[in-house]
Amino acid sequence: MASFCSRLTICLALFVLIWGSANAQLSTNFYYHSCPNLFSSVKSTVQSAISKETRMGASLLRLFFHDCFVNGCDGSILLDDTSSFTGEKNANPNRNSARGFEVIDNIKSAVEKVCPGVVSCADILAIAARDSVQILGGPTWNVKLGRRDARTASQSAANNGIPAPTSNLNQLISRFSALGLSTKDLVALSGGHTIGQARCTNFRARIYNETNIETAFARTRQQSCPRTSGSGDNNLAPLDLQTPTSFDNYYFKNLVQKKGLLHSDQQLFNGGSTDSIVRGYSTNPGTFSSDFAAAMIKMGDISPLTGSNGEIRKNCRRIN
Repeated sequence: MASFCSRLTICLALFVLIWGSANAQLSTNFYYHSCPNLFSSVKSTVQSAISKETRMGASLLRLFFHDCFVNGCDGSILLDDTSSFTGEKNANPNRNSARGFEVIDNIKSAVEKVCPGVVSCADILAIAARDSVQILGGPTWNVKLGRRDARTASQSAANNGIPAPTSNLNQLISRFSALGLSTKDLVALSGGHTIGQARCTNFRARIYNETNIETAFARTRQQSCPRTSGSGDNNLAPLDLQTPTSFDNYYFKNLVQKKGLLHSDQQLFNGGSTDSIVRGYSTNPGTFSSDFAAAMIKMGDISPLTGSNGEIRKNCRRIN
């Protein structure tokens, strides 16, 4: 019996050791000693990119969303296709749409100069998203770090995991819930559409076919988005008509006025369970900012690779 207990104790100890290594917790001070200049290196590169093109802030924020919604926040969206897997870059939600990969390359190069082989691409995405929001006038938050990078990617997972702009409210709530995100998180995170632009192909059906849309707004959008599919598909329009380069709460003010650009946007204010949250954010920007920051931290916790899982990529586009 004593021998059995001894062996059991050893086994349990080993299990705890292995489990703890594979499931290490993310921490806001993860690189405090190993890369003290991390945040300044990332922010200066993000600031430079946004100074050249304001839209890049929205693109970097979107990259983090699209990474986390596909097998967790693991940097998989950054991987180029290889002979052994077809990655996420050409999945339907990302093809001709996801952008900012060169900026992430530049950030990685800057970080590698100050602390080579230490910081994951997944963590760089998380920091760049936070910095983009802050630079464009939005809230800031302490980013939890310690993620490692995936060694593979999946186009099919990206096709299935990222909510489509045609999603209805129940589909949105269901997808966010499956990732541990609440309905309030859904509405707050959707507020990221206060910056950035969308392609005509993603809002054509709404501006020509839907009735819960303000008439003058629909006509304005129709001027640069022809009714015929295949014509002007990549023409862009701002997701927030009022202040497309400022991170504020005008996205929610627009929804209340039936000026949501995407079908999935207007679903948040269409007589359903999220109307009250949208109305609250439209009148209280402070509440939106704090809820958005909290939801971003929560989203960053989705299935990260930590401890001995994954790797620290030298080049964000390919595995080591």
